[in-house]
Amino acid sequence: MFAHDTEVALRSVVALVNTSHDGDERLDDPGALDAFLDQEGFTGRREGTARELAEVHDLRATLRRLWDTDDEREAVGTINGLLADARTRPQLTRHDAFDWHLHMTDPDAPLVDRMGTEAAMALVDLLRLGEFGRLRRCAAQDCDAVLVDLSRNRSRRYCDIGNCGNRQHVAAYRARQAADHDQG
Repeated sequence: MFAHDTEVALRSVVALVNTSHDGDERLDDPGALDAFLDQEGFTGRREGTARELAEVHDLRATLRRLWDTDDEREAVGTINGLLADARTRPQLTRHDAFDWHLHMTDPDAPLVDRMGTEAAMALVDLLRLGEFGRLRRCAAQDCDAVLVDLSRNRSRRYCDIGNCGNRQHVAAYRARQAADHDQG
């Protein structure tokens, strides 16, 4: 349904937002940020400073708020803000394992601008297609992780972080077994 680079960017946004959930901070120093960026395939300049890490934490908080709103106008304001802050300059590029795709900033632009515009452009696609509802929170009661449902039938309910779906299915199975045992 979405272009490959949009899906990659949406998964990276989810991964970034979920670096802080359930009281667990996974980006606690510049080295952890660097490892995250490598894992997600981010290219371009990195400063590796505490300031850069703080800027990414602020971006993460901004992106997390998009999962907390049902107001598309509020989401549009946030997304437009990310694009304006980065002074975008769209350009086609091809690198590593990725075919032609769009970069919205120069490779030497600040990391937070590159990350923010990539996230914003992926979210633009969701909004333009009327699919903003694909941004969801994990349905497990004990989890505050976010997810983006890229399934065709829009049925994804659980995150990939804490094995939540499996835990919920096992709990439901055990509850059915206990009910059957009580009736029998």
